[in-house]
Amino acid sequence: MTAPAAAPYDAPVPRLDALISRNLGLSRRQVARLMRAGRVCDQAGQRLDERGLPCRPSDGPQTVVIDDTTHVLYHRFELLLHKPVGVVTAHRDARHPTAYALLEGTPLHRDLRSVGRLDLDTSGLLLWTTDGTLVHRLTHPRYAVPREYHVGLARPFEDPTPQLRLDDGHAPGLVALQRCEEASMHPALRRSARAQQHASITLRTGRFHEVRRIFAALGSEVVDLCRVRYGDIVLPPALAAGEHDPIDLQARFAGLSPVPSKAPPSPPDQGTG
Repeated sequence: MTAPAAAPYDAPVPRLDALISRNLGLSRRQVARLMRAGRVCDQAGQRLDERGLPCRPSDGPQTVVIDDTTHVLYHRFELLLHKPVGVVTAHRDARHPTAYALLEGTPLHRDLRSVGRLDLDTSGLLLWTTDGTLVHRLTHPRYAVPREYHVGLARPFEDPTPQLRLDDGHAPGLVALQRCEEASMHPALRRSARAQQHASITLRTGRFHEVRRIFAALGSEVVDLCRVRYGDIVLPPALAAGEHDPIDLQARFAGLSPVPSKAPPSPPDQGTG
């Protein structure tokens, strides 16, 4: 994973004990005991007993050895997940398996937050990061990050008009919409027998069930739905459902800027599926 960018000049530099605590899920007191006992070393075997040792994000992940076990300590972590159908975008759910549970064992697991949501019956690309500010930027309508979806439909749909409005009066941020052959659809899209037509749709907005509501307004019904792209990040075709890969979202979206708009503000991404 690419080393993260340097922290702003006025940002506090993390301490070694805090970094160990955050990555290993230990309390500061537990970390202090380990360090006082000489059980924390660098890769060369040198004892690390200075709790306040600065660990700059610009230096990238730190590596320590605790009781002969090597641990990589991350300041931040980001990944892309192939979310399966039947899994909810949540940390906890009483009825359904969660996307968060699929990430068990990843670095900084407790701090991971999803970039937007995909509903229970939607599969595809779901990004995760430990940076809450980045989540806000990537989901806020001001930044208008495009999201592409592949869709299976129960029947043909009408062409949208420039005046297209949904049932709540919302004008979707439609970038592209085209009919497609099933063979051109992403492998992650479920192929239901009910799907009589396929399409690709790209939006710059993320309202609740927006893709389904758009096709309903065009006279059709979504039976299969998969997000295949977020910004310029594409779901790897070979990545199996439920699997994930690390990615540096801060680097990929480093040039992201607000898009000028005269339209009234919309709420952040609410689960486009």
